[in-house]
Amino acid sequence: MNNEQHPSTLHKQYKQRLATENKWVLFYQILIFIVLFSFWEIASRSKWIDPLIFSYPSKVAHLFIEKITDGSLLTHLSVTVFETVLGFVLGTALGTLLAAILWWSPFISKILDPYLVILNAMPKIALGPILIVGLGPGFTSIIAMGAIISIIITTIVVYTSFRSVDENYLKVLSTFGSTRRQKFQEAILPASFPTIISTLKVNVGLSWVGVIVGEFLVSAKGLGYMIIYGFQVFNFTLVMLSLLLIAIFATLMYQAVEWLERKLIKDID
Repeated sequence: MNNEQHPSTLHKQYKQRLATENKWVLFYQILIFIVLFSFWEIASRSKWIDPLIFSYPSKVAHLFIEKITDGSLLTHLSVTVFETVLGFVLGTALGTLLAAILWWSPFISKILDPYLVILNAMPKIALGPILIVGLGPGFTSIIAMGAIISIIITTIVVYTSFRSVDENYLKVLSTFGSTRRQKFQEAILPASFPTIISTLKVNVGLSWVGVIVGEFLVSAKGLGYMIIYGFQVFNFTLVMLSLLLIAIFATLMYQAVEWLERKLIKDID
């Protein structure tokens, strides 16, 4: 009887250790957060760092409440989040679709391979002015900026993952008369889920970079506009508030991707 309960006891102990470890991780994360912001406040008020440039947390919090009260912050925030999420989804979806096309047709892959390398080496931010001229100074060009910055890297990484799937899986499917489409659905795509999720995590940051740069160049709304405006009028508290909001919402997007990863892995298991 004891032998039968032994594995379950070990599993319970493991879960308890894991829960304890997670609590300590969260504790230290919160502690680091408190220490950093406390040091920032003390350093600014004590003039260890220039309070005009770096501001301090209590002043940023006061400005946050002020902007929330007058409704202007929600307007800017909603614009940037909408543009970023849409650019993120489009960039990842189009990149994955292009990777699937390259896997499907080795001939097209051979043709496009050198161009993908060139486009990946090119600084995508430099395309911003061209997009603005071509698409106009509006939402479209900013969303395109958020998408294009992640399309090429998504295509290259996901396509490499498609090609790295064990050939034995495909041979087994071939013996049952599977079509190329069935091979892709049953073997290639499921085996590449971890890579696709990793690409999503990278694209969270890339999409924010693309959208903020786009807003720097053309927008009259959004967190990128707030940063530029803050620099123009020497309101660095506004700049710091915008940067903190970008960090918070980029983290929330990253956490959403991690939730999707856990759900996919659970469903696969």
